[in-house]
Amino acid sequence: MAFKPEHKRQSVTKTTRAIIRLDVWYDPAMQAVFNQYPNYALTTIERDADKHTVAVALDSAHAYQISSAKDETPSRWRADAELLAQAPNLLCVSTSGSGYDTVDVEACTRAGVLVMSQAGANARSVAEHTLGLMIGVSKRLAETDRRLRRECGFTREEVMGREIFGKTLGLVGLGHIGRRVAALARAFEMRVIACDPELNEATMAKRGARKVSLDTLLAESDHVSLHCPLNADTLNLIDAEAFHRMKPGAVFISTARGGIHSESALIDAMRSGRLAGAGIDVWDIEPPPLDHPMLSMPNVIATYHTAGVTHEARRNVATWAAEQIIYTLDGDMPPRLVNPAAWSKYAERYERIFGFRPSESE
Repeated sequence: MAFKPEHKRQSVTKTTRAIIRLDVWYDPAMQAVFNQYPNYALTTIERDADKHTVAVALDSAHAYQISSAKDETPSRWRADAELLAQAPNLLCVSTSGSGYDTVDVEACTRAGVLVMSQAGANARSVAEHTLGLMIGVSKRLAETDRRLRRECGFTREEVMGREIFGKTLGLVGLGHIGRRVAALARAFEMRVIACDPELNEATMAKRGARKVSLDTLLAESDHVSLHCPLNADTLNLIDAEAFHRMKPGAVFISTARGGIHSESALIDAMRSGRLAGAGIDVWDIEPPPLDHPMLSMPNVIATYHTAGVTHEARRNVATWAAEQIIYTLDGDMPPRLVNPAAWSKYAERYERIFGFRPSESE
C-alpha cells in the first residue's frame, strides 16, 4: 500500500510505541494524530531536563522527533553517537523538515536507526518566500519602507527598483522546493535554468528548467537562488570564486541552509558592488548577531529561517511526521527515508524488539 502524507491508517499492533520530542513549538496536529492511536505514547521533554529524566526518556524511546533547526536543539540532544548509546530501543529519528542538520546520519546508520525527513511538507511556503525575497530585493521594498519611517525629502527615483519579469532565474537544486519556485517564476515569464547533479535534462525540463552547469548558471542568471541540501558536497559551494563568477548586478537568494554559501564571501561581494542585493533566510548562526554586517546593508532583506514557518507548513510537518512514525513503527518502510543503508540492521533490531520483521516494500 503506497503511503501518502494525508493517508490515515489503523495501527496494526497493540504493543505500546514510545515517541519523545523536545519542548520546541509543534503544531497541535501532531498530538492530535497520535491521540487517534492509543498504543502510541508521545512524551515532550524539557530541553534543560535533569540527567535522570533524560536517561529514562531515552532508554524507553522507540522514536525521536527532532527539530531540523540547529538553534532549537542543544548539543546534548543532537542525534549523534553519544545520544544513540543512551537509547537502546531507539529505532528511528524523525526530523521536523527536509533538512537533518541536527542528526549524525552516519552514526544512525551504523546503529541501525532510521532517519526520516518531512521533505516537501513546507515546499510551497519556502517557494513563496523565495519569490517574496526576489521581488522585495528587486523592487527595494524593505529599503523604501525603512526610509519612509525615518526620513522625508528623498525622491522616488532614489529607491527605483527593477522588474523580475523576463529575467533569468538560476536555481541551484530542483527538488521539492526548486521545482515550485520554477513554477511560480513562469508567471513572470522568467527564463529558468538550474543545476542539480541528481537530475537529467528530461526530468529538469519537466520541472520547468533547462539543465546547465553551475558555472553557466552563475554567469547567466539575474537571480541565483539556492535550494540544495547542506552536505559535504555543498558546504561552501558558493564561495568567493563563485560570487566573482556571478553576473554583475545579480541578486542572490538563499532559503536553503547556512553554510552552503560563504557569509564572508557574500559580504565582500555586496560591499564591492558586484551584487545588486541579497535576500537571506539562513545563517551560520541563527539568529545572526545584531552587529552582523549584512544587517546594516540597505539592499539586503534578512529573515530568520522563517521561509518554511507558516501555519500551513507547520501543520503539514506535524501531521506528516506523526503519520510517518506510526507507519514505520507499525512495520513498514518510511517513504521519506534518508539512510536506506540502515535498513538491514534496523530490521534485525525491530524484530528483536517487537517480535516480527518489518516490511521492505513501501
